[in-house]
Amino acid sequence: MTYEGLGTTIAAIATAIVPQQGSVGIVRVSGMESLAIAQALFHAPGKQVWDSHRILYGYIRHPQTQQVVDEALLLIMQAPRSYTREDVVEFHCHGGIMAVQQILQLCLMQGAKLAQPGEFTLRAFLNGRLDLTQAESIADLVGARSPQAAQTALAGLQGKLAHPIRYLRAKCLDILAEIEARIDFEEDLPPLDCSEIITQLAEVLAQVTQILATADRGELLRSGLKVAIVGRPNVGKSSLLNAWSRSDRAIVTDLPGTTRDVVESQLVVGGIPIQVLDTAGIRATEDQVEKIGVERSQACAAAADLVLLTIDATAGWTAADAEIYQQVQHRPLILVINKIDLALAEAVKYPDSISYVVTTAAAKHQGIEDLENAILTTVQTGIHSANTDLAINQRQAAALIRAKASLEQVQDTIAQQLPLDFWTIDLRGAIQSLGEITGEEVTESVLDRIFSRFCIGK
Repeated sequence: MTYEGLGTTIAAIATAIVPQQGSVGIVRVSGMESLAIAQALFHAPGKQVWDSHRILYGYIRHPQTQQVVDEALLLIMQAPRSYTREDVVEFHCHGGIMAVQQILQLCLMQGAKLAQPGEFTLRAFLNGRLDLTQAESIADLVGARSPQAAQTALAGLQGKLAHPIRYLRAKCLDILAEIEARIDFEEDLPPLDCSEIITQLAEVLAQVTQILATADRGELLRSGLKVAIVGRPNVGKSSLLNAWSRSDRAIVTDLPGTTRDVVESQLVVGGIPIQVLDTAGIRATEDQVEKIGVERSQACAAAADLVLLTIDATAGWTAADAEIYQQVQHRPLILVINKIDLALAEAVKYPDSISYVVTTAAAKHQGIEDLENAILTTVQTGIHSANTDLAINQRQAAALIRAKASLEQVQDTIAQQLPLDFWTIDLRGAIQSLGEITGEEVTESVLDRIFSRFCIGK
């Protein structure tokens, strides 16, 4: 496909802007005029050579007033040996806000256009440097919230998803060519080996199904898990959060109702980013502030991916615990019996319908590892044993689902002994869907949707 903006030169700030912080800021420029813009703005003292893939030291000056804007480094990367396969220059200046903003404005004054979100990576894709799975992996790598998510994104960037998808698409194209050859030149070729075609389709379908099975794991690595700690007041919910996060995120006292609002902490368990929400104790109350906290607790529990229903071992399973359980039992749930340093957990009787139970003594930091193991078991991610090189996203999963349905339809068509022309219809559908994953067959609207989620400098 074509993209009307490819002929222009674009510029953007490629590093995070933090007021009064950040030692280095980068302004990136890509396009035919990038080197001319650099020559207009950058003064390199001495006899430094303006060659590709060299770093020059000097000053950035206003082209009209010659006022020095910043002391900086200039990195030159001429096409095709650059991120976008266009001429690219980068101004490495001092961090913060003012320096990078002033340099960007000077680049725009010299004729560059402000880059749209993801436009540098879009150009890399359109110029053939990346396929669509690699481009999406870049976005995943930038937004990774755990080391495991970053490693999976890096594997995608290295082509670990693109390679099997291209292989499967090539296999389908070979099958299609065999079938169409028999349609066009039936009298000149030997009969089609239907059993071989059926075997090849089954192999492709099995591999598509295997890759599709990584979708849930991919969603967990990218979006994480929202876990709500709920229970009645003073059962140790805040102590549990503090012990788990190894910090004093929540105020802990012996007074029931201390927590009035939702307290949040970000953790990583088994490579999965987890947003832990410590909620206010759920009970009937006339205190208006506490009542609002209880309502928020109930809302958090309803929206959570996993609920940790926490009870007090010294009090056992109470009527109040049973009432809260009725409200959350439709969610994936782990029962946490806390304060086992003060009472025997074996004496606590709870409903048989609860499958996962963990005992803790949060005040003494006991049972946290068992809790994390139970969470990994509950979400059933297989994160320790699965192929960590593959974790597809929602768009890729949707395309694979369409490919799978098309391949299954081809199998049904063959089983019904329909003419060869009918075989090719759904086989082309599978080829189209597989091509959408890598970008070999993709519309401009899909590209806009994908790259609009990138940051501007990428």
